[in-house]
Amino acid sequence: MARSRETIHKKRIVLGGELHAMKRLLRRSNLHTVCEEAHCPNIGECFSRRTATFMILGDVCTRSCGFCGVKSAQALKPPDPAEPAAIARTIEELKIKHAVITSVTRDDLPDEGASQFAKIIRALKNDEVTVEVLTPDFHAREGCLQTVCEAGPNIFNHNIETVRRLTPLVRSGADYDRSLSVLKWVTGHYPTIIVKSGLMVGLGEKYEEVVETLTDLCNASCKIVTVGQYLTPNKNKLPVCEYISQETFEKYKVIGEEIGINYVFSGRFVRSSYMAEAIGNNH
Repeated sequence: MARSRETIHKKRIVLGGELHAMKRLLRRSNLHTVCEEAHCPNIGECFSRRTATFMILGDVCTRSCGFCGVKSAQALKPPDPAEPAAIARTIEELKIKHAVITSVTRDDLPDEGASQFAKIIRALKNDEVTVEVLTPDFHAREGCLQTVCEAGPNIFNHNIETVRRLTPLVRSGADYDRSLSVLKWVTGHYPTIIVKSGLMVGLGEKYEEVVETLTDLCNASCKIVTVGQYLTPNKNKLPVCEYISQETFEKYKVIGEEIGINYVFSGRFVRSSYMAEAIGNNH
């Protein structure tokens, strides 16, 4: 029997001891990962390598983006004061050398969660661990961006997610130019921090629009960009419009690096934090 295109483009999750051990450790520490909450297809591979992208500030978001599987609501719990220490202990136990910290969007908080990012970065910063943050846009508020950057992350990642034309459909409450301004601000004010971004394809964008987005990210001084296939997390989210060929992914990589982006990771199962430790541990 022929398999559907959707089945072919799904990654088989291999259940094993490391996967279950990681889940037990995370539950014991009352921590969340974007790997689980966003139904990432690489969860089995990453958990088996004893690495994960920690999601702070809860597991419920104030925005409801068309592509994202994370739950959304407006009345949320305040930041957990024990979270920085819990993440630091877990990362030490896992012997993680490159820590990736992301969050739900918290438009309800006065600083949109920036101070919690800063506390966690400071709890992790030492000679043994490099820190990558994947942040919301903070509405491009300079005070919030400064709070995060002053804590000293090695890599600052904020995803553009999609092309300009599709942003209103795909990203609830977000703005394409606002995201570019966030990346430019970090580059301009903290030139030692590596700036990174990423986008999904297969949402109905045109090839030329992806090239335009890569160019915009290059002009914002992004050093690392990820390009991956969009896979709908559930039936209530945006459908996949197209499954992109590996040949096209390879073209995006070549074009991105030719225009000046240092590293372009482009492929079907590439996600914003996939294999992040390979870059982070070399900087």
